[in-house]
Amino acid sequence: MALDFSAVLTGQHGDMIVRGATVTLELALGAWLLAMFIALLLVIIRLSANRYATRLVAVYVSYHRNVPTLIQLMMWYFAIPTLLPESVQMWVNDLNAEFLFSMFALGLCQAAYFSEDIRSGLRAIPDGQNEAARALGMGYMRAMGSVILPQGIRNALPSLINHSVLLFKNTSLAMVIGVTELTYVTRDLENQTFRTFEAYAIGTVGYLAFSLLLMGLGALLARRFQRAYAR
Repeated sequence: MALDFSAVLTGQHGDMIVRGATVTLELALGAWLLAMFIALLLVIIRLSANRYATRLVAVYVSYHRNVPTLIQLMMWYFAIPTLLPESVQMWVNDLNAEFLFSMFALGLCQAAYFSEDIRSGLRAIPDGQNEAARALGMGYMRAMGSVILPQGIRNALPSLINHSVLLFKNTSLAMVIGVTELTYVTRDLENQTFRTFEAYAIGTVGYLAFSLLLMGLGALLARRFQRAYAR
């Protein structure tokens, strides 16, 4: 059978690919922002002197790193809503529940990986950095935000980039609950056009291109950090 990519790239099929790619990018960005925000909170809590809080964070990290992401996503979409009051369930259903639940599931899961990446980066910082910041009169939170965390994130950048790419690829799992992202659209195109190779080739190229773009942006950011700290 001759290849015919025009069958999956033109007309309404081309629009489907654009919409699927857009949803994938929106889902990845929303989950990444949520994950980074929660990861920073987890790191700050884990570095505090509160023993019970640090143990709670350790449990959070252990759960999200050892339970498959797909199970977590299905737990959020199918199981957790059954615990909510009926009025809340109806309100959630009026929203884009599939997108929101998948964003929360992916963001909460990836936060565990980001927090460990940042914590590893912080371990590489000499103790004198924190002592110097405190000697200048900075409190714990200001020292963390102005001195310690920026250096820790710089040290953790390679791992953060790798896990950001992983987060982007994991958005494909959202298809199981009906999110019309790129993988969902790819399968739908194959069902409509019966052009199996062409449909999945388009999806493959899309994921590959975005992943390489993320890695390139990460490498550019790392070089900027190196030049800034070399001055």
